[in-house]
Amino acid sequence: MGRLENKVVLITGGAGGIGRVAARRFIDEGATVMLVDLDEGELQSTIDELGSNVADYCVADVSNSEATANYVDRTVEKFGGIDIYLANAGIEGKVVALLDYDDETFDKVMAVNVRGVFLGIKAVFPEMQKRGGGSIVVTSSIAGVQGSGHMSAYVTSKHAVIGLMKSAALEGAPHNIRVNTVNPSPVETNMMRRIESGISPEHASTAYDGMRANIPLQHYAEPIDVANLMLFLASDESRFITGSVNMIDGGSTA
Repeated sequence: MGRLENKVVLITGGAGGIGRVAARRFIDEGATVMLVDLDEGELQSTIDELGSNVADYCVADVSNSEATANYVDRTVEKFGGIDIYLANAGIEGKVVALLDYDDETFDKVMAVNVRGVFLGIKAVFPEMQKRGGGSIVVTSSIAGVQGSGHMSAYVTSKHAVIGLMKSAALEGAPHNIRVNTVNPSPVETNMMRRIESGISPEHASTAYDGMRANIPLQHYAEPIDVANLMLFLASDESRFITGSVNMIDGGSTA
């Protein structure tokens, strides 16, 4: 029997690198999965790969409260409830000095990365209470525990969701709802390719090499590495872990 047998998993950012790999990993452990993203084409291709018998998708803007209520309702209607919520949707914003950072982009990053998590947790809490508990895993970042020049909005947002996670963990504990963050260093995803290009538009590979060299294990994480940590936090193997910040950074914060 899989570690998530008969569990229903809701994943935002489901069309991205980590979301797609986590969906497959969770399905392999017996779960059914609802994927949420804005990119319907990528969502559909992911469902084609995973199988419509164990996965479905909903196109939604996670920063919108009505859209959030809709994707939660769709999940409950389709699969009967929600046991696990991966609050994984996120955007990087711009790579630019703080003094040059425009208000509109800053607000958009905060809306997706923080408001989106806030709305999602609010919406799934009652559904998890009906199931007698659940696990919420929020994707933060190494940028949630340390600063990074020229990425002020992203860093701010990833610090913020740690505070949100801790508050939610305390409120969820009486209902057997656990809440934790995963905090990766750079991962081999399209987001990192955009960040590398933002750091060095003409020499993105140089930016890649520089960041990789600063990781003690000397390489980026793969999406499966993050998915495996998410799986642990989602499963009963971590039943006494809540309110925790879980680094997966190749030793970068050691």
